[in-house]
Amino acid sequence: MTESSSDPDYSSLRSNVSALGALLGDIIAAAEGEPFLALIEQIRTLSRSAREGNNEARASLLQVLRGLTNEQLVPVARAFSQFLNLANIADQHHTVSREMVPLFSSSRALASAFSSLTREGVAPAALAQAIHALKIELVLTAHPTEIMRRTLIHKHSEIRACLSQLELTGITEREREQLKKRLRDLVTQIWFGDDFRAERPTPVDEAKWGFAVVEDALWEAVPEFLRRLDGALFDACGVHLPIDARPVTFVSWMGGDRDGNPNVTAAVTEEVLLLARWQAADLYLNDLVELVEELSMTPCDAALRALAGDAREPYRAVLRELREKMRRTRTAIEAELAGESIDDRDVFTDIAHLWQPLHACYVSLQGCGMASVADGALLDLLRKVQCFGLHLVKMDVRQDSARHTQVFSELTQCLELGDYQQWSEEERQSFLLAQLCNKRPLIPRRWQPSPEVAEVLATCAVVARQPSEALGAYVISMARQPSDVLAVHLLLREAGCEFALPVSPLFETLDDLSRARDVVAQLLAQPWYRAAINGQLMIMIGYSDSAKDAGALAASWAQYTAQESLLDLCAEHDVELLLFHGRGGSIGRGGAPAQAALLSQPPGSLRSGLRVTEQGEMIRAKLGWTSLAVKTLALYTTAICRANLMTPPQPRAQWRELMEQMSADSCAAYRAVVRDEKDFVAYFRHATPEQELGKLPLGSRPARRAGGGGIESLRAIPWIFAWSQNRLMLPAWLGAGAALRKAMEEGHTSTLRDMFQQWPFFEVRISMLEMVYAKSDGAISRFYDDCLVPPQWHPLGEALRAQLNDDSATVLEISGRHELLDDQPWIRQSMQLRDIYTDPLNYLQAELLQRNRRQPEPYLEQAIMVTIAGIAAGMRNTG
Repeated sequence: MTESSSDPDYSSLRSNVSALGALLGDIIAAAEGEPFLALIEQIRTLSRSAREGNNEARASLLQVLRGLTNEQLVPVARAFSQFLNLANIADQHHTVSREMVPLFSSSRALASAFSSLTREGVAPAALAQAIHALKIELVLTAHPTEIMRRTLIHKHSEIRACLSQLELTGITEREREQLKKRLRDLVTQIWFGDDFRAERPTPVDEAKWGFAVVEDALWEAVPEFLRRLDGALFDACGVHLPIDARPVTFVSWMGGDRDGNPNVTAAVTEEVLLLARWQAADLYLNDLVELVEELSMTPCDAALRALAGDAREPYRAVLRELREKMRRTRTAIEAELAGESIDDRDVFTDIAHLWQPLHACYVSLQGCGMASVADGALLDLLRKVQCFGLHLVKMDVRQDSARHTQVFSELTQCLELGDYQQWSEEERQSFLLAQLCNKRPLIPRRWQPSPEVAEVLATCAVVARQPSEALGAYVISMARQPSDVLAVHLLLREAGCEFALPVSPLFETLDDLSRARDVVAQLLAQPWYRAAINGQLMIMIGYSDSAKDAGALAASWAQYTAQESLLDLCAEHDVELLLFHGRGGSIGRGGAPAQAALLSQPPGSLRSGLRVTEQGEMIRAKLGWTSLAVKTLALYTTAICRANLMTPPQPRAQWRELMEQMSADSCAAYRAVVRDEKDFVAYFRHATPEQELGKLPLGSRPARRAGGGGIESLRAIPWIFAWSQNRLMLPAWLGAGAALRKAMEEGHTSTLRDMFQQWPFFEVRISMLEMVYAKSDGAISRFYDDCLVPPQWHPLGEALRAQLNDDSATVLEISGRHELLDDQPWIRQSMQLRDIYTDPLNYLQAELLQRNRRQPEPYLEQAIMVTIAGIAAGMRNTG
């Protein structure tokens, strides 16, 4: 394509992709022989020709893939899979590379965004106030979408580091050769290593993976981001960030999310909380050791002298004391993890005991003419203390509402009060509120509940034993009634919880979202509840299950209107509402580019800050290394500031009416297939690798909820994952295009185009549909059907692919573009590059699934796993 002088230059990206591919080829030739490399090149060449529409090349490609020997299956799949991984590394590196600094650097992005806001009429004081009020809380979850081993993730990070070093203009030829050798070593290690874990991770393994993200990336990214934010704020407004600013914090569901995961027990939660404290202590200790080496100066103010006594080097004296106390803290946590008794008299239990001496050092350095020293590593450490505290990340606890109902069902029967589960909602609320207003204990001392109930009570006891700073919220999955919320408040009180832990209902299905306002209104009508929340409320909006329940378009509108109604309701009651967004990485689970997603939300939805999940492989893609994490935080910051300072347009009444109709139409079209088509479940199971996905050693959580084997019991993540593998991408588009076409046929084409051009919510919906259509491939989906689906169900597949083609044309009519992603030529080109390597994996996967379903063999299962990982890399997300 032709690039203007103002367009980004992608030549270095192409160069890196080519160099890494050639390096992989050399290693494959050395390991497997030149004839094998020639086979890979033959497959690649045929794939390229087939992509260009050459049917003979496609037939030859299929013939070559079908002719592979058993010994060749895994190496061929690995070759294409590893190339896609290397291409992704080069692509990610490029977004934060020096070449792209003028366009995409976080510093430039912040400065440009703030400058734009002031040019558009935002007063510097208002901008400064918005930044001082900034609250970004990213919730790291362990959903089973991270398909890559931690050791591979580390090697990929090292490859990125080498690419960064090779960019430097001042390196010598010898250094350049050393970096190239390091690259060769890393790619060799990858080729000769295992692609997958030997067994599923435990919840503790998942938590350790999350802590590694903090250690490897976020620990340095946070102070670096705040340094850049401070600079951009000063340039735009003439003021600095307060030293105790805490615009970014992190929460984890790893070890706390027990919804549908029996492996997350109270004991696991307690262990993970301790491990988080240990990791924090270890990271602080490393920083304190370095500061002791650095701060050897002697001048100090009176306050620091009072802390240091007669020491000749006062800063070192204070820091040495902190270092030794942190060392004792780490040792005490290790003893507690080992089940030993500990002496916690002289360890850190209050973050203020770390903050105050460090702050005293900072103030003294500033006052004694050493401001540049104060604003270096010491300021970075103070920023970390504010962000990470003693617990590294806060933990959310999540449990299904049905488990709480079970507790009270058994308890009321034990107390001979009847069966709580059989009571009406009015009776449940009356009972719970009576108990909450009564200080007398409810649970008998000698009560022996079932193991399931005992586990819920044990979890609440663990929560009660923690300091409030260690926890984020108690999230209730499938919250449907006010009693679901009151039940958790009562359970926590019975466990002896003495602090007000936010209890957040999660509204997930279409029906739950439509009833959310009514449920919360009933709660706010209760004096006890209003007093308990003290003017602050957190509500979680579920994106995954609502989309799986009703289709992406109906779900997105239900999410939008639910947020609007909840914001209005809380404003009426003078309650500050924090909306917690449970987005996934894929479009079918609410995923979208960060800025676009935030700016498309209802006006006022970010006033109290942003709390959003970062899930599975998206943690690595957005936060997995320091530069990338800094960029992500900058994107969130600029989007929140713009949303809060430049209120997004309210949809017109006509747009709302049309969205209501299209939502109903799209939901009906979606459910007509997913629920009402009698052969749909059988078709889904045959046409996708859904059955085989359960064998992948991904997350600790089962792929299905307890009970049932239909679509309803399948979790949203494997539901999306399976359809992305066969390239039909069904959940992300089904129903939407049919509703849009119906609206056009009824004379609303002009209105739809106005909505696309003037309403961010609708523009993002259309853009995301375009992205889905560009990633989908009807010909590959048909090949899966030919290989895997019995002939009697072929018409269903043909009908779905015809709908996909029609819907793609519909969206282009609305957007006014000639081709999908016309406005994003590099993304389109990047997809076309990946298709050359992804297509053979798709064709091979379908063949392998066919063979394995006829006669299962270990080598076939291994090859299938490799193709699943490779296709996920090619599609740039899993679930």
